[in-house]
Amino acid sequence: MSLQLIMVEIRTRQCRVPTINHGRETALPCPLYHSGAAGIDITLTLYSVRKTPMKTRRSPKSLMRPSRRTKRRISLLEIFLMAIETLWSNKVRSGLTMLGVIIGISSVIAITSIGQGVQKATELRIEALGTNILQVSAAAARTGGISQGAGSASTLTWEDAQAIAKQVPAATAVSAFLYRPNIQVVRGNVNISTTAIGTDLNFPTVRNVQPELGTFFRQQDLDIAKAVVVIGAKVRDDLFAPSETAIGSDIRIQGKRYNVVGVMERKGSVGLQDMNDMVYLPLTNMSAQIVGNNALTGVAINGFWLQSSNADQLESAQFQVTNVLRLRHNIRPPKEDDFRVTNEVDLIKTFTSIMGSLTLMVGAIAGISLVVGGIGIANIMLVSVMERTREIGLRKAVGATSGAILNQFLMEAIVISIIGGAIGIGLGIALAFTAATLFKFPFVVPLWLVVVGFGLSLIVGVLAGGIPARNAAKLDTILALHGE
Repeated sequence: MSLQLIMVEIRTRQCRVPTINHGRETALPCPLYHSGAAGIDITLTLYSVRKTPMKTRRSPKSLMRPSRRTKRRISLLEIFLMAIETLWSNKVRSGLTMLGVIIGISSVIAITSIGQGVQKATELRIEALGTNILQVSAAAARTGGISQGAGSASTLTWEDAQAIAKQVPAATAVSAFLYRPNIQVVRGNVNISTTAIGTDLNFPTVRNVQPELGTFFRQQDLDIAKAVVVIGAKVRDDLFAPSETAIGSDIRIQGKRYNVVGVMERKGSVGLQDMNDMVYLPLTNMSAQIVGNNALTGVAINGFWLQSSNADQLESAQFQVTNVLRLRHNIRPPKEDDFRVTNEVDLIKTFTSIMGSLTLMVGAIAGISLVVGGIGIANIMLVSVMERTREIGLRKAVGATSGAILNQFLMEAIVISIIGGAIGIGLGIALAFTAATLFKFPFVVPLWLVVVGFGLSLIVGVLAGGIPARNAAKLDTILALHGE
């Protein structure tokens, strides 16, 4: 079979139109194509082409089907590399876009890590003093209807503590105490204010604290109310120079002379109480000389500590202590108890709960900067779509699918967030380490915190880049090519 192909050639010549038909030239009348002074010369060339018959002939239906090109899908690695290249070409803008994510992630990491470190430090200090401890305090006195705090009333005596030690099977040791804050201590020209604790011989065992230098006071000191004192490590540093010896020296407490017989080991703080900033006196001496006997019978105390064999015995000990004191104080329902029992394990749980809530609240506040960072990424990506409209049109014109365009812009937002999140995690860990070093608490960065940091970065990237990427994918090819 043969096909006739026609080539049309347009030239500006004199008014003549030669035509070639199978090799023969035929002239057409010039006036039909005349336009002004010059005519249009149109050359029509016919070629005879012989088509070689196909070995296999396609069916009419197959001829009607459009031909399909094999399109190669762009891999995620290629999309990632293109995103890196695009971001690297705009380093300053990319860096500023990451700034919000960096600040947000670093704040969350640092605050959470510091909160966990402080919580761990407090738990360790409480555990160092014993987790198998019950504290029994006297009732709160009221002045003008206002409670003065637990232990302010004179409802417990040393005899109560001694009775508990004998009658409560779960108790392995009991130590009574008198507590007075803001006690004046003077040595030479040095004058300080500290806390005085009057106690008995069981105090070092029950509270798990021993003298580092010298000894604790003895039974005969307690029997005769001798004016001896054991001072805390901070009190020793405040009153004595490093080269001076505290043991055997005299100091004045509330104007009365006391001889230093020991210096306690360092234990840190428990809550608002610094265990190093205390002086320890024989209970009988403090009751007579510092506080004054204010009980009708016996020695009035603020409370006592009870030590059980293990933490599992605390509930049993608490039940037994409550029953014994109610019998001794003749308390029957509906009359309220004139004492309060505190479980050290419950104290740790309560403190942990409070610290966890505070850390969560402050971390949530810091997380607001993550939202700001996400808005910044979305804003920059929207601007990027507008600036790269022609690029998007060109990519679509050469075969890029809407899905590929969507993935590219989404990948750019995710890469910004992930890199910013990684920098933020590193910065947050560095800040937490610096704070832990300066303020002397454990450096704690749990693995879940790092995972959460990366997760937040990824979520911010997806949410912030979703709308700009969708807008880029929906652009019309022709309009994008003609866009500014």
